[in-house]
Amino acid sequence: MNYEVIDSHVHVGTAGVPLGPPTLEGSLALWSTRAASVGIRRAVLMAAPVGTYDAANRAVADVVARRPDKWLWYVFVNPVEDRGRVQEIVAAAHSRSACGIKVHWSDGMATDEVARAAALHRMPVLFDPGGDVEHVAHLARRHNDVAWIVPHLSSFADNWAAQRDLIELLARRPNIFADTAGVRYFDLLVEAIQKAGAHKVLFGSDGPYLHPAPELAKITALRLPPAEQELLLRGNVLRLTRPARQPSGSHHVHRLDPRPSHAPLRR
Repeated sequence: MNYEVIDSHVHVGTAGVPLGPPTLEGSLALWSTRAASVGIRRAVLMAAPVGTYDAANRAVADVVARRPDKWLWYVFVNPVEDRGRVQEIVAAAHSRSACGIKVHWSDGMATDEVARAAALHRMPVLFDPGGDVEHVAHLARRHNDVAWIVPHLSSFADNWAAQRDLIELLARRPNIFADTAGVRYFDLLVEAIQKAGAHKVLFGSDGPYLHPAPELAKITALRLPPAEQELLLRGNVLRLTRPARQPSGSHHVHRLDPRPSHAPLRR
């Protein structure tokens, strides 16, 4: 590959789950070592799902500030505990270069408040719905100017029925995307590409919980044309986060463009 691969889904810390080092430094070092073994050196970082995120978000922002050329990051919000101040949290994170929002079902489902903050700051939302595909569809219909990235094809628990429902949504809704992290049923990844297109799917490892090498091997095994493989491994995450990474005031109207342009990919 003559381009940098970007892992679009990497946690900093493990939230007490007995998988890998629990500390910020240890977990990131573990992912970095594993990722480097297969040529991955850039990633989108986010806190682990710990329930309360003020300190965790600051810690991730500090990591990114030391190497802004290497890392992107998403601000983690708890839609229940943070109700009424999501916009404040996202604005503060955006001022420290956050370019997306993360929501995990264990804290509560994503809300209109989350969507409004995402739209204001031109950010995608990486929303793990725990298999509740209908909630994703509901939010995507109500907020069609927001890109909704659904990890694990919607279910880390391998609920293949929910994953197939998500694939149908990918094909129908231009503002719904998915990542590949932890998808065990390989043929569902094939189906997602065939039905929705390579521009709707992002490579992610869910590190440090999962090893990036087998997650990357799944993308290689798809045997996509080079341009489509690059979309999964780099282009889609750069395109979806680019509006939030542009300087404030650089443009006034953001329209979600789900498809890549034919222009060379920009950082």
